[in-house]
Amino acid sequence: MTNEGLNWYPETLHGSFQQRFQITEIIYQSKTEYQDLVIFETPFFGRVLALDNVIQTTERDEAAYHEMITHVPILAHGSVKDVLIIGGGDGGALRDVLKHSAIKKVTMVEIDRNVVELCQKFLPSISDGAFGDPRSELIIADGLSFVKETDQRFDLIIVDSTDPIGPSLPLFSDEFYSDCRKVLRPDGIFICQSGVSFVQKDEAQKTHKRLKDIYEDAALYLTVVPTYAFGFMTLGWGARSTTARSTDINTVCSRFNAANIDTHYYTPEIHIACFSLPAYMHY
Repeated sequence: MTNEGLNWYPETLHGSFQQRFQITEIIYQSKTEYQDLVIFETPFFGRVLALDNVIQTTERDEAAYHEMITHVPILAHGSVKDVLIIGGGDGGALRDVLKHSAIKKVTMVEIDRNVVELCQKFLPSISDGAFGDPRSELIIADGLSFVKETDQRFDLIIVDSTDPIGPSLPLFSDEFYSDCRKVLRPDGIFICQSGVSFVQKDEAQKTHKRLKDIYEDAALYLTVVPTYAFGFMTLGWGARSTTARSTDINTVCSRFNAANIDTHYYTPEIHIACFSLPAYMHY
């Protein structure tokens, strides 16, 4: 799309609303086995990944998503050793999990090999070498089947998926959430994304209800990712123990300082505040 000689990438995810990104250069574009993929350069957000015409991540604001989907459960739990990531082909969640030296192993199950390979090639800063960490294991497979069949047990499961369309649709189901609970250790935590609730209210409500029906402790928590239009990004929390979410700020601060990690968005204060929801999200 052009305007005054400029090229633009339009995203119309929410009906009557459109946002556009000025394109400096199309870096890569193809149709994989599962989805349409494009990586392009912009003047402000750096490189951008879009799948099936939906913005997935940008170099400029990816930390607001990846840090919150990882550091919040890890620092709330306090003794995470074994992590399972479903999806997350850009490698950002893997990178942030591996920043914690106490992590022994991260198993990442991604259905689309092309996303992993192309993001490593054209968006290398997001994974930042995480796929080469000896603690990481990449499995190209269907996450639904992996969880159902594995005999491994995990302290933390992170579902870093696209919206509930295409190959990610089966990851938004009672069966999948229940199967994940079965492979969590007794104090394990399950994290998923559940949309931008201002315009995806049904998705957030259904996620919260599903988590409440399956897990001993269920909640939604918040982050703000500028390129996910309409405000708060909602993340789902399901835990087999009721203690992790109530971890006090002094303990979170102590764990954060001990981890000795640099962050761009996450702070212990944001950690404590992110479980406080605006009135329109009190489902």
